[in-house]
Amino acid sequence: MTAQVKSLESERNQHLAAGLRRFSERNINSQLPVQGRITQLMGLAMVAEGCQAPVGSRCKVVPETGQEFMAEVVGFSEGKLFLMPIGELRGLCPNARVIPAGDSSEIGVCRRLLGRVIDATGKPLDGLGEIRCSDRVSLQGSSINPFSRRPIDKPLDVGVRAINALFTVGRGQRMGLFAGSGVGKSTLLGLMTRYTEADVVVVGLVGERGREVREFVEDILGSRDREKAVVVATPADDPPLMRIHGAWLATAVAEYFREQGLNVLLLMDSLTRFAQAQREVALAIGEPPVTKGYPPSVFLEIPRLVERSGNSDSSTGSITAIYTVLVEGDDPSEPVADAARAILDGHIVLSRGLAESGVYPAIDIDASISRVMPSITEPGHQAAARSARQLYSTYQQNRDLISVGAYRQGTDPAIDTAIAAQPQLLALLQQGIQERADFASSLVQLEQLVERWSAS
Repeated sequence: MTAQVKSLESERNQHLAAGLRRFSERNINSQLPVQGRITQLMGLAMVAEGCQAPVGSRCKVVPETGQEFMAEVVGFSEGKLFLMPIGELRGLCPNARVIPAGDSSEIGVCRRLLGRVIDATGKPLDGLGEIRCSDRVSLQGSSINPFSRRPIDKPLDVGVRAINALFTVGRGQRMGLFAGSGVGKSTLLGLMTRYTEADVVVVGLVGERGREVREFVEDILGSRDREKAVVVATPADDPPLMRIHGAWLATAVAEYFREQGLNVLLLMDSLTRFAQAQREVALAIGEPPVTKGYPPSVFLEIPRLVERSGNSDSSTGSITAIYTVLVEGDDPSEPVADAARAILDGHIVLSRGLAESGVYPAIDIDASISRVMPSITEPGHQAAARSARQLYSTYQQNRDLISVGAYRQGTDPAIDTAIAAQPQLLALLQQGIQERADFASSLVQLEQLVERWSAS
């Protein structure tokens, strides 16, 4: 009897031990989070000790007095976490509690976003009620195998005569719109928003003036075009992390519609503000500046963001992206402008001189280029565009002599032709805010210009 009891007890102990092992294996990664404390605040960067969390995850910061807020882990060093606030940093005091809250890299997306204005967290800003989306995507997306990406082989009508004729944009191309302040960047962006052939328009207003959000939605989009657009707005007074997330979210929304086989126009205004927000975060956690105050991580994040647009490798959809680049001090070698120019598929440069002379859009023909134009246009179109650019370049190179009267007509036939062609060339370049110039009419006007003056 004693042996039987011992056998039963031994068997029970074995089952109990096996159950404990299974319970431990199931729960080894689901332990309760260990709370930490805020020990230091440097600008916008908070230092927390006593807890662990992966980079990119969120933590809840609970001050003893004041309202709790969320922060994101942006780095770590020697057992310390570096956190950046998601919202406003108010009421923070020493030894505020830090509670890891898990990953935050996914956000809800669906067709209900069309016609809405949202912030970097997906919350509506337009007062039209909550948006409930069941589909979720990663904010940072996933890279596309470059060998699997579909090539750019179709022209895209952007509704702007000068671009259609001289710098043809392809479906799935990434273009840069380079301009200083007050040169007409927003005007040209508005033209492309209204008149580009696209199933969905996604607009990322990153780090711009707050008043521009409503103006863009009501004046540029209007009620007709708003129904197919999603606007992600993170104004200049948002924390830098929110501005970065705004650019990520706009790209993630565009990726979602692209994977449904739709042709998406992504407008990012501006790539410079995105880079500046990344600089603020990097400098706050101690990353050294290397190029005119910009840390190395800025030049890592720009291509990571830009390369997410373009043609898909798994569907017939595409993202044609226009990134505005604010050229500070009208310096074309400014670090962000230089980095963007190197990785984009072309760039449209706006000239302050043309804008001051009343030419809108003030596109500098000599400085602009579309790198995919040779592969998506006919040879005759390319030859006509080269001839028009030569007429423009010849005039600009001798403009000072012509304007002061130092050039005498008949000295050089090429200059004479360029002078005579200027009115018709300016007519090709200029376009009213409410005027749409389709691809066919743009090409006809270019051909008429070249046919008339190539025989002169």
